[in-house]
Amino acid sequence: MLTLGMGGLFIGTGEFASMSLLPDMAQSSGVSIPVAGSYISAYALGVVFGAPLIAALGARCERKTLLLMLLALATLGYLASAFAWDHLSLLMARFVSGLPHGAYYGVAALVASAMVSAQRRAQAIGYVMLGLAAANVIGVPAATWLGQTWGWRSAFGCVGLGCALTATMLMLFVPRVAAEAGVSALTELAGLKSLQLWLTLGVASIGFGGMFAVYSYITPTLTEVTGLALSSVPMALATWGMGMIVGNLVGGWLADRALIPAIFSMLVWNMVFLALFSVTASSTYWALVTLFLIGNGFALVPALQAHLMQVGGKAQTLAAALNHSAFNVSNAIGASLGGLAIAQGLGWASTGWVGGALAFAGLLVMVPAGILASRHSHMRTQEDA
Repeated sequence: MLTLGMGGLFIGTGEFASMSLLPDMAQSSGVSIPVAGSYISAYALGVVFGAPLIAALGARCERKTLLLMLLALATLGYLASAFAWDHLSLLMARFVSGLPHGAYYGVAALVASAMVSAQRRAQAIGYVMLGLAAANVIGVPAATWLGQTWGWRSAFGCVGLGCALTATMLMLFVPRVAAEAGVSALTELAGLKSLQLWLTLGVASIGFGGMFAVYSYITPTLTEVTGLALSSVPMALATWGMGMIVGNLVGGWLADRALIPAIFSMLVWNMVFLALFSVTASSTYWALVTLFLIGNGFALVPALQAHLMQVGGKAQTLAAALNHSAFNVSNAIGASLGGLAIAQGLGWASTGWVGGALAFAGLLVMVPAGILASRHSHMRTQEDA
């Protein structure tokens, strides 16, 4: 479990650290900061396209072997980023770095759930996602410090070496897990016919967008509205990250006991506390408390992952991987709508209202998903009887 989580830590660090390193990356590649923003977009595109493609092509592959190949691709992408010589080469390297992202988290979740009893699967998935949460507390600050001290290339180089270290540990400590019998690229793609699958992905794409609406503009909000010094922003982000860790652990525990009610509860939680941030942003104490509680909303991630594995049928790998494509879509939606609200003169703190509205929209999408899940559970109970 520790090894699987470590992979999540390094891959998550590589994703989020680029945001804090962007000015230096722009200067090195000779482009403006807005143009350098394409490095973030290129990574996100890699995630969106890589997750379903790799999941389909690797459907018959033994899970441990597939994870090793994904970590090898991540290592290649990050080392290529560290040695990129111009804008185009760095753009391509960031795209390659994003390709294994969604598939790694998805396959790692499948391996983790296979290592425990059915009653603890969501918690096992939570342990894998714990690495992604820890990236915001440990990985991103460390990568930012490295970038500021030794240059941004050193940060990407260390992430690449971390992926290689994880691959070594994976070979030593993670058991082999066979692919499900009878699966193929066609059976994986056939899973896309499931309405429950698309509804759940819709919840992830829309309902989690509120988190990114606030996160994308958190630094100017904390400095301009809350009044924090720029040097204190990492402390505030660590508070958010600690909330993510707690939420991740609690979310897995709740999902194992009542999955659909847990998802509904987490969406309501996000709706309330994201909106509350718009009210508390002007107070240092209450803003930090609210950020911790917003971080708790990360509990939605392992719960949705577990639900996708339930409704994925024979398309287990594809369903698990697409969850992270959906979260990258939510990143784009949240950042775009949050930026639109700010551009309309509603203020930095207005991102909280945007976040609350997106969580509410996700709740509306979850209603038919919950009804279908309830019907399916009832039909299965009757068949067993």
